[in-house]
Amino acid sequence: MSVRRIRLLGDPVLREVAEPVDRVDEDVRVLIDDLMDTMYEADGIGLAATQVGVPIRVLVYEVREPEDVRGALINPRIIETSGRQKEEEGCLSIPDLREIVQRAGRVVVEGLDADGEKVRIEAEGLLSRCLQHEIDHLDGVLFIDRVSPLKRKMLLNKWSKRPDKWSKRPESARSATPPM
Repeated sequence: MSVRRIRLLGDPVLREVAEPVDRVDEDVRVLIDDLMDTMYEADGIGLAATQVGVPIRVLVYEVREPEDVRGALINPRIIETSGRQKEEEGCLSIPDLREIVQRAGRVVVEGLDADGEKVRIEAEGLLSRCLQHEIDHLDGVLFIDRVSPLKRKMLLNKWSKRPDKWSKRPESARSATPPM
């Protein structure tokens, strides 16, 4: 498979609402493999197809805490939420920026797997946060949209001052919570 270029803040595709997948075929499975390769190369825990410029409802994830959970979701939708969690988030499409984001503590997500079979995932903690973050991408929403207007303005100001907004995420930007 191959590693694809991750689109960065400012690319219009990140604000598009992704189209549903009508049929899970070999092209979708190749995209899933490429998303996994790209996510691993970028040292992330989740990646949505829109982040590589493909505006269809496909995402991948791998969260290792508290146990190793890995997969792909096609046409995912959150059908239930409960509780709250506030944690720091980062994003592969906005390297070097991180901020505390409030999200549901627990979610139930339904969609299709890479074989086109219906799946239902009940997630808490980091997996819950990851799935919500990636589904947001499929809806054209970025994590900076989930913070206060003042924090968003500060983050965007910091982003605009980066000398090279198109470089890969430097080693110094890594933290305990990998970007999604």
